[in-house]
Amino acid sequence: MPALACRTLTYAAGLALMLATAAGAQTSDLVSKTAFRVCADPANAPMSMEDGSGYENRLAELIAEKLELPVTYTWFPMATGFIRQTLRANRCDVVMAYAQGHELVLNTNHYMTSVYTLIVPNGGDLAGVERLSDPALQGKRIGIIAGSPPATHMARNGLIGTAKPYNLNVDRRVESPTEDMLDDLAGGEIDAAILWGPIGGPLVKQGHPGMKVIPLLKEELPPRLFFRITMGVRLGDKVWQRKLNSLIRRNQDEINAILIEAGVPLVADMGDRMLDATE
Repeated sequence: MPALACRTLTYAAGLALMLATAAGAQTSDLVSKTAFRVCADPANAPMSMEDGSGYENRLAELIAEKLELPVTYTWFPMATGFIRQTLRANRCDVVMAYAQGHELVLNTNHYMTSVYTLIVPNGGDLAGVERLSDPALQGKRIGIIAGSPPATHMARNGLIGTAKPYNLNVDRRVESPTEDMLDDLAGGEIDAAILWGPIGGPLVKQGHPGMKVIPLLKEELPPRLFFRITMGVRLGDKVWQRKLNSLIRRNQDEINAILIEAGVPLVADMGDRMLDATE
């Protein structure tokens, strides 16, 4: 090989190594070494709350304890611009709950899998329903978050015409569609409610003991109604991602205990059965 070509290749290899090392250092340096900095919605009951009462707050406290760091928060409504104004602005280092595969963040390994649920009065004529194709739902007024995956299933089964939609993108400091939906169910304005399990399950456990939460595990057609939930970190923050992956793996039992105590319906990774408490 000519000497010039050899020197060129050596220089290129050295430059690539230098850039890779610099990039790694840059992303690692963005993560605080003095606090576990969480990006969160201040009024996203039952998950994150500024008063610390949400189960995501408890998850954050668990991870911070393992890191031997205090928890600090950057509060911002979970709506358009949330990631841009928090994680990407380097004001915080982790979002405690983000659906697996979302392109705005780098996902950790998932720490839970959950599913959409049908919520009905306990002991009523809908208490035995397990799927949205059940004839018992025909003509019933069902609450649904507009644009959420179960809406497609409702349309397929002829349930949209009588449905009551609730807004998806809101500032939860001034509006709470999920709690409004359950209040409407309790008041008889709707006959059933469909909510994401990690929201509906805990809200029912906290304030609606007369309601039954039915995980929708038997829907066979798309879109799927179960999702794996991860922590979200900045794109490129691979060192931080791996550290959190290790913490999730080593503390999964404690994570599950927090979620189960909160009332989150945990399902197997393929969304086909409820997760056994010992798994």
